[in-house]
Amino acid sequence: MHVLILGGTTEARRLAELLHDTPGLRLTSSLAGRVASPRLPPGEVRVGGFGGAEGLAAWLREHGVDALIDATHPFAGTMSFHAARAAATTHVPLLALRRPGWVPGPGDDWHDVGSLPEAARLLPTLGHRVFLTTGRMGLAAFAALEGLWFLVRSVDAPEAPYPARTQVLLDRGPFTLDGERDLLSRHRIDVVVTKDSGGAATAPKLTAAREAGLPVVVVRRPPVPEGVTVVADPDAAARWVRARLPR
Repeated sequence: MHVLILGGTTEARRLAELLHDTPGLRLTSSLAGRVASPRLPPGEVRVGGFGGAEGLAAWLREHGVDALIDATHPFAGTMSFHAARAAATTHVPLLALRRPGWVPGPGDDWHDVGSLPEAARLLPTLGHRVFLTTGRMGLAAFAALEGLWFLVRSVDAPEAPYPARTQVLLDRGPFTLDGERDLLSRHRIDVVVTKDSGGAATAPKLTAAREAGLPVVVVRRPPVPEGVTVVADPDAAARWVRARLPR
């Protein structure tokens, strides 16, 4: 049985670790190739795109894939829709593995928005020193905000254009609460912007922002394609795969 994991996330890597030595199972993980030095999962790994839904469907047929798991980042919406179309075309069972999103708690001052441009329009009403943690892509939405200062944190160098008054911090989680407290204080941050990526690795910034009384602009994640089964953790995804192994 051949399983293809569309990966690049902590959950995808953990799923590969759970499955890679399963008898009768061939496992391939696919990475988009957008991170310069990714943490590779065990098993076979391919890097790069497929050429849309049609290209992915062709790859599934050519390589005899029996099950497809979409364990991409919650904001990799285009890839998820390509996976759903390819699975429907080839009749390959599809599962989406999605870490749960964050939920505001008492004391949080969250501002929910649907996109990065919407976040940019809201920012001048909330603060002037911005901790921007939405990744290295899409910063053009903030490029025209000349009156604001940005601390941009990402794993790899951000793509231009981005705001003129920007300091880039290259770092990879998991992050600690003490570290996030120090970062917000040291850079005199007065507003935080994040995508609702979920997970524990980058959540301490939300706690630090709550403690400091800072507003947080949270970009909603795109929906999982209609009709796709979703599980929230790698263990559940591993059980789904093992239930499909030939007896």
